[in-house]
Amino acid sequence: MVTIERSQTGIRIEKRILKVLKGLAEFHDLSVGDLLEGVLLHVFEGKTPFGERSLRKIAELRKVYELDLNAAHSHKLVEEAPLKTARKGKR
Repeated sequence: MVTIERSQTGIRIEKRILKVLKGLAEFHDLSVGDLLEGVLLHVFEGKTPFGERSLRKIAELRKVYELDLNAAHSHKLVEEAPLKTARKGKR
């Protein structure tokens, strides 16, 4: 075991990616944070974080949550502008 210090963060992430991430975390009986830490530690070393079983589950979850984004979309995502709501009392 290695003792670490964690920091709470508020990250914004695409909804369908988060749904797949949560599903995969549940599949592995991990928290989303623990799953992300593991994935990132693998990636930082140039290693693939998932085996065949996990990749199959990811493919299933992508279908369920209609996640059609892939690595080619990375750094090209633009957030939809929120709808402006009319001020109360103004017509």
